[in-house]
Amino acid sequence: KVLDASTLSLGTRVRWFAICFVAGIVCSILGTALLWLPKGIKLFAVFYTLGNIAALASTCFLMGPLKQLKAMFEPKRLIATVVMLLFLILTLCAVFWWNKKGLAVLFCILQFLAMTWYSLSYIPFAR
Repeated sequence: KVLDASTLSLGTRVRWFAICFVAGIVCSILGTALLWLPKGIKLFAVFYTLGNIAALASTCFLMGPLKQLKAMFEPKRLIATVVMLLFLILTLCAVFWWNKKGLAVLFCILQFLAMTWYSLSYIPFAR
């Protein structure tokens, strides 16, 4: 059962959660550092987005992928999930297809805010 987190021991799940979460943070910080390089906007957008995806994926190790997907698309956090995924996609579109640097930075800021909103949706009464 690859998609079931319960087949992994608690220690293994926590370890992989931590690895993915830290990798996400490192990617986001690295992306921010690369922003200051000439033409670093693409690297910034990619690393920042990958960092958020890795942080999001880290919870799959705690909950399991199917349970996480079900939780993400529950009615109480559906809008937060869709907005978060939309800004992940728009960030990459801004740098690779539209070639709009300012828009990419704006979408990264909105990505951060959307990830924060999404994360808060898991805390009771924080919505």
